[in-house]
Amino acid sequence: MTVILSANPTASASALRLRPWRAEDATALVTAHRDPLLRRWLTTSLVSEAEARRWIDEQNQGWADGVRFSFAILECGSDKNEVGDPVGHVVVKASVDPTSASAEVGYWTSATVRGRGIAPRALDVVSRWVLGSQRLMPLARLDLLHAVDNHASCRVAEKCRYALRSVLPAQPPAFPTEGHLHVRTRRNRLLRPESKQGQARYPSIHQ
Repeated sequence: MTVILSANPTASASALRLRPWRAEDATALVTAHRDPLLRRWLTTSLVSEAEARRWIDEQNQGWADGVRFSFAILECGSDKNEVGDPVGHVVVKASVDPTSASAEVGYWTSATVRGRGIAPRALDVVSRWVLGSQRLMPLARLDLLHAVDNHASCRVAEKCRYALRSVLPAQPPAFPTEGHLHVRTRRNRLLRPESKQGQARYPSIHQ
């Protein structure tokens, strides 16, 4: 099963298409990973096309197993056909607890399109789909985590109606700073922020 999602164009931005990653995307993936700012937040950086192809194979296996939904983000022309290479990534990762109805979302955009509002549009489309009618991974809650000093990701979370739930303690050396946990639910209820530090694990948002 191939899932393809789309975001309508805006007055200042083209339409977006979100589809599973393909083997031919490997070169664009490596190019995006050369960006120093992106590498700062990634838990895994891809430096060769061989690594990129293995990563794409892992994403495809996640789809087959129903535990990881990875989307490449592409801009579309006026005819709504894909134009150019992928410019970003959105992923939904199932909880390690098989009884949980929650998952974690992550995302990134390449340096060439950063600041153009692509991340919130893509994330919102995927969030609405995964919390909506899809039955591949029935979910009631999505968690979004980022380093406390990743202000851009915090703005994306707020734009996509992910409420700040708690502040997570640092877990050096992998995660040397505190983190934010944002939550979006199926009914889009805004959860009251907690004043105390949460106890959830703190992975990087960008994977």
